[in-house]
Amino acid sequence: MSQSVTAAPKPAAQRKGQQTRAAIVAAALEHAARNGLEGITIGALAERMQMSKSGVFAHFGSREELQIAVLKAYEARFIETILKPALGQPRGLPRLVAILERWLERTVVEAAMGCIWVSGASEYDDRPGAVRDELVAKIEGWQRELGRAIGQAIQVGHLRPDTDIDDIVFGIYGVILVLHHDARLMRSPDALPRARRALGRFLRQYATVGAAPADAALARLARTDRRGVAPAASAIPDPSGA
Repeated sequence: MSQSVTAAPKPAAQRKGQQTRAAIVAAALEHAARNGLEGITIGALAERMQMSKSGVFAHFGSREELQIAVLKAYEARFIETILKPALGQPRGLPRLVAILERWLERTVVEAAMGCIWVSGASEYDDRPGAVRDELVAKIEGWQRELGRAIGQAIQVGHLRPDTDIDDIVFGIYGVILVLHHDARLMRSPDALPRARRALGRFLRQYATVGAAPADAALARLARTDRRGVAPAASAIPDPSGA
């Protein structure tokens, strides 16, 4: 019996397929930022992309697969805009504070639309499945990155040796969630400066005495203009990519 042989896709066709997939994910990411992960539908994206539903399905076999791709894209953008720029700072509190500054600024930017991780927690806290598992994995991954930066601050002597890393991560997350609540729901103009001051006071409890780089980093965290943004802070891109 003769067997038909399917030719391998040409490089140009592969590139076009990858570009189309990336464009669909970008559109879904923007949609999810405004409407939540549960708001993503194949039909809405097909209409937005001027594609057929079957065309979208050709790149994503299911709505769940698309939602997971959105979570991965959000994580990649989060790391690119928050963690990577901070790696240029010296290990210890200078690097940790740089991470926190950019995270604070991004949280305020996202307050205009919504944070996928925050909204996703409400959508999937009691809904088991692959999307919830992926969401939890992404948040846990970010918490590990925070823990790594905190651990380095302990190693270089900026934080006390008896500092509990998990306690610091917990406290930081608490401030970020309150910032999101007050900036998005309460529309508080003081949310960002209050969050910066709260983190500065919180970290100072664990800081070692006399570590000049640590003192300078914490002073920077508390020093803001009237909008709560640190002097010379880098702009954070719109999370929607717009």
